[in-house]
Amino acid sequence: MDLFESLKSKIDGKNLTIVFPEGSEPRILGAAVRLAKENILKPILIGEQAEIEKVATEKSFDIDGITIVDPKKYADFNTLVDKFVERRKGKNTKEQAETMLLDNNYFGTMLVYTGIADGMVSGSVHSTGDTVRPALQIVKTAPGNSRISGSFIVQKGDQRYMFADCAININPNAQELAEIAVQTAKSAKLFDIDPKVAMLSFSTKGSAKSDEVTKVAEATKIAHELAPDLDLDGELQFDAAFVPSVGAQKAPDSKVAGHANVFVFPDLQSGNIGYKIAQRFGGFEAIGPILQGLAKPISDLSRGCNEEDVFKTAILTAALAL
Repeated sequence: MDLFESLKSKIDGKNLTIVFPEGSEPRILGAAVRLAKENILKPILIGEQAEIEKVATEKSFDIDGITIVDPKKYADFNTLVDKFVERRKGKNTKEQAETMLLDNNYFGTMLVYTGIADGMVSGSVHSTGDTVRPALQIVKTAPGNSRISGSFIVQKGDQRYMFADCAININPNAQELAEIAVQTAKSAKLFDIDPKVAMLSFSTKGSAKSDEVTKVAEATKIAHELAPDLDLDGELQFDAAFVPSVGAQKAPDSKVAGHANVFVFPDLQSGNIGYKIAQRFGGFEAIGPILQGLAKPISDLSRGCNEEDVFKTAILTAALAL
């Protein structure tokens, strides 16, 4: 079954609500209208009502019945302020909170934290930092996670893979890289992928020597300790991880080499470059980034996203809420 048909069947009838802080952005608005019309989930658009209605009219979007919330006019704004101050445990005053919650991303994150919304999708016009910062301050990491990471579903036809970390951690150490691997394997299972995790490097099983290679080899050992039943191996070059004949030659005793479907990159620059090469050269669809390790689901779009990306990311985010 198609991934998104599968996910839609999982969230069908659950009345899940996803908040969109960028409510007047046409790509967001178009996706929200589709999600509501198809009765997949309930969107909440954040922004000034007149501005959202203006864009909807210009684009011929029917937004009748879609909830629009303007933080400046929100009836329970003071309640959110008090809960934010409590959550921040003295790091922000009430006056600071009142200003911060007028920011749509902070406001939307508070709706998720308080259970008014089940998840949030942002990032079409905001930077990753603008989306992640309030998530870390308010929602925070789930138990057992010391950090968050960002993965992509990369798919074309019946091919489906996970790439990580492509969004958050610039140069993770071995412990952090191991945690990213385990997080991504968990995400893969949610998205109907039986994870076979490759810890990527420019070396396969000691074919090169450097601190960078040592980090990936050590991360592989730690990941095995964190999740001993997980099919995971490293360090592996991409061809050894992906091509069966190369995997058999370079890592003949590996259960993962040549069969990997979850690819963990050693640093952010290689992960970010890798998924964009697959997307632009290979014609793969890249959906995400999906923020992993948070206590509640919040997804960070690429600013280069289109309406279809928003639509599908919202479905993924709703599935994560289950």
